[in-house]
Amino acid sequence: MARLQLDFPEDQYYFSTQLTVRVTDINGANHLGNDSMISMISEARARFLFDAGIQDTGTDGTGIIVTDLATTYKAEAHARDQLLFEVGVMDFNKYGGDITFRITRPRDATLIAMAKSGFVFFNYKLSQVMPIPEEFLAKFSRVNFLD
Repeated sequence: MARLQLDFPEDQYYFSTQLTVRVTDINGANHLGNDSMISMISEARARFLFDAGIQDTGTDGTGIIVTDLATTYKAEAHARDQLLFEVGVMDFNKYGGDITFRITRPRDATLIAMAKSGFVFFNYKLSQVMPIPEEFLAKFSRVNFLD
């Protein structure tokens, strides 16, 4: 089976945040566990959306739902490492797109991981996928919109 490759354009990162690897994030092999990395990616995504003024669920019941997640690991991270999560958006379609992540350790400029999280707008009251709101698209005008 071919290995997953994640490469993103440099100009699509809109936000960055730092998270610290906790002792409880360490697995039996003494490095950051996959489950904890996924939690950290989720936290970085939530911070990005909050910073962009996007609510988890709007007053009409519409919010963002994750459709998939792909992660490639490049190096180990350990307890107390400060990690920089650079977050971007790309590959929009009518209903959503991809939120991308580059995770590095600034102390030694090591690339730890790359990730992509697919998303769609979803109305929880109606239980259906919704088109991307215009105000969301306006926040990310550099991103190419695909029909």
